[in-house]
Amino acid sequence: MRIGLAYHSNVASRYASGVIPEHWPTRTCGACDHVRVIVRPQEPRDYEAAKVVYAEAFKRQDHGDRVPPEVGIFATLWEAKDVIDELSFTALAQNAVVGHVTASRAKVGFDPVVAVGPIGVLPDHEAKGIGSALMNALLSAADAQDVPLVVLLGSPQYYRRFGFRPAMELGVMPPEPRWGSAFQARPLRAYTPSVAGPFEYAPAFSS
Repeated sequence: MRIGLAYHSNVASRYASGVIPEHWPTRTCGACDHVRVIVRPQEPRDYEAAKVVYAEAFKRQDHGDRVPPEVGIFATLWEAKDVIDELSFTALAQNAVVGHVTASRAKVGFDPVVAVGPIGVLPDHEAKGIGSALMNALLSAADAQDVPLVVLLGSPQYYRRFGFRPAMELGVMPPEPRWGSAFQARPLRAYTPSVAGPFEYAPAFSS
């Protein structure tokens, strides 16, 4: 499921769900009412399954067997410990990983913020609200941790529903001016106008 690049792109294994905190969102698939989809914070055991999700979600027929760059970015972020575990989420259906969203360390000027991406859902589980549940879980968790701003690169039409707006309206400058309105930011409760200036992703995004 390509629900927006959600970052600068240069470029399913089954796991038990464990104990699910009651406050994390759950939902039942609209197309298969007997299947409950659970969204929970990512765990170390999700790593391989998340790579499968990104490989399938971003697969392009015209690229043959080439591994999508999203997989490499996720792996590099993980290995560099730039993934923020408590803000990254995994979606499971029948104990199988079907979706994942990655939150990583970033900066606006000297202020720490959060970058979103990659985010993806297995093609067989599209159009069931899983991508929205993952994004909403990330935003809620970031807000609870007093993150001032969440930033992504993606479709303005899609991400507007989550409260994202062109980052330049907030004085947040993209690494690439050509990104224009696709470079978006979502202010959270801890945001103040002083969080402004050039945006910097973790090094994985330029590798």
